[in-house]
Amino acid sequence: MTNSLTIGLVLPDVLGTYGDDGNALVLRGRARMRDIDAEILPIKLGESVPADLAAYTLGGGEDSAQVLAAEHLIADGGLARAAANGRPIFAVCAGFQILGESFHAHGKKTAGLSLIDATTSPLSSRAIGEVASTPAKNGAASELTQPLTGFENHLGGTVLGADASPLGTVTNGHGNGGEGEGNGEGAVHGSVIATYMHGPALARNPELADLILARAMGIPLSELDPLELPEVDRLRLERMGR
Repeated sequence: MTNSLTIGLVLPDVLGTYGDDGNALVLRGRARMRDIDAEILPIKLGESVPADLAAYTLGGGEDSAQVLAAEHLIADGGLARAAANGRPIFAVCAGFQILGESFHAHGKKTAGLSLIDATTSPLSSRAIGEVASTPAKNGAASELTQPLTGFENHLGGTVLGADASPLGTVTNGHGNGGEGEGNGEGAVHGSVIATYMHGPALARNPELADLILARAMGIPLSELDPLELPEVDRLRLERMGR
């Protein structure tokens, strides 16, 4: 177990449109509350991605931002090496899409990093609003037990291939692109966990944040010291009640 963590904030200059940079802040904050030395390393467009960081986060962005991000990350190769090394990677919305096999931007099919067995195509109408799901307990996310909630806002419908599994099963909202209860939300593939949940997602889902933190430390979630934060628990219950 490590007592020092560096969290890679990947391309905040192009994938920072929806406040998803907050996911790295949540990981750092929850680590420091446990007296773990944690720092955030912003990795901007044109900079190489180190393959040996404790964890990585990617956020959302528009079509042009997606194309720039995908081209850079494919050419650089650092994030792919991190995935091959089993380092936890958490991706949201556009970050989710570019880690797949392909996505659409400006009306054209664009190659992704192929870190998730998934393809994304345009939806007929925007999926927007509150989204909630129950953990599907797949792969790297198998220890999750608490409901997942966030705010979705996307025009992409993502279909998972045989090697990827959903992060959750939708109870409210659209998820990966369908409508109604029972659709998949997000994806788990190897060390990658992806979702359409903004919020930021890790602020709204403390157990998910702790799961990624535990994986960054190389321990099971059950071995991570719990945090007593009753005010956070009350706020979460209020949101879920709405």
